[in-house]
Amino acid sequence: MEYATLNEKTALEFARAKTKVFSADSQLECKEIGDGNLNMVFRVSETKGSGASVIIKQSLPHARIDDSIVAPLDRARIESEMLVLHDRNCPGLAPKIFSYDREMYAIIMEDLSDHIVLRKGLIAGTVYPKLAEHIGEFLARSLFFTSDLGMDPLKKKVVQKSFVNPDLCKITEDLVFSNPYFDAANNKIDPEIRERAEENWKDAALKREVAKLKEKFMTQGQALIHGDLHTGSVFVTAESTKAFDPEFGFFGPMGFDVGAIIGNLVLNHASQLWHKKDKHEREVFREYLLRSFREIWYVFEEQFRSLWHEHVKTPLEMNPEYLEDYMKRLLADSIGYAGCKMTRRIVGLAQVEDIRSIPDAEVRARAQISVLDTAREFIMRREEYQNIDEAVETVLKFAVTQ
Repeated sequence: MEYATLNEKTALEFARAKTKVFSADSQLECKEIGDGNLNMVFRVSETKGSGASVIIKQSLPHARIDDSIVAPLDRARIESEMLVLHDRNCPGLAPKIFSYDREMYAIIMEDLSDHIVLRKGLIAGTVYPKLAEHIGEFLARSLFFTSDLGMDPLKKKVVQKSFVNPDLCKITEDLVFSNPYFDAANNKIDPEIRERAEENWKDAALKREVAKLKEKFMTQGQALIHGDLHTGSVFVTAESTKAFDPEFGFFGPMGFDVGAIIGNLVLNHASQLWHKKDKHEREVFREYLLRSFREIWYVFEEQFRSLWHEHVKTPLEMNPEYLEDYMKRLLADSIGYAGCKMTRRIVGLAQVEDIRSIPDAEVRARAQISVLDTAREFIMRREEYQNIDEAVETVLKFAVTQ
């Protein structure tokens, strides 16, 4: 079958032909539900009977928001293979894959319509009691078992060849690390914060540290990272958490994944200046966000250390001092990458609904500047932090309370 962009009619027939979820005489309906930049997403479901349903996700050859951003179709294969690995290494924390079609670059996967995208839930002020535990576990297991610590180093080198992802890495290198720090054509900067954005462009010390983090992103194949683990890439209910959308995956620095998710919690924390009108309710929800920020790291660190003690048996790497140094570097990387991810979501392309949905320009600007100030300190002081609590203090230092 030659590649063609699916529509609601062809996606319905594709689902019927490519899975065993539906019987031959099932009455099906299909609806396009995607709102992302790089993919078509459909939900196909039975109108009668069991109510069985699946999601189809198909790669597009370029971004919807900018045709100049080319994205290779093969990223669908990378995503499908990553989700299989995530389901194996982190059972219950990723959607299940039913099939992948190599000609159509389309994945058929578990329907999680009973979940909500975490970003939308947090904007609405919903508390998810299992979120930090689940994300911390996902990070620990997905990263450990694809590193040289949890995988045979020879096998890891072979596996790396299947996850070379240069085009999507280039998108990250440009949009996260480079463009926010100069007057790039595709930056999106509100006039109210233009002066603050220009301060970053003139800040040679900040740009030096971002360049170091970019270099590490480009050169350190530490583990198979999700590559885009923000709050828009996590489905949740009160009891369930599923990380999805790992099409940016490649072998990179572990801290990039940790930083992405905690950085997005800080973005939501800032946005609650508008979304939670009642001061007491805002304080309570912001405490929950910062508690989640801490607990994600605590769970990640505890489980990562436990996996290390269980699986690392080589004499050199068993050295306790090496473990302590490794965790210290992971903390610094995570905080630094959080700062980079936060900055790009304020001044770069593809910003976040948390902030963009604030209609009052003055309130939005105050939230944006608090994020930029927090992010700068994260990047500049990342190697000084002794624990995650000190990073939380930085968030509180720059938070706008009223």
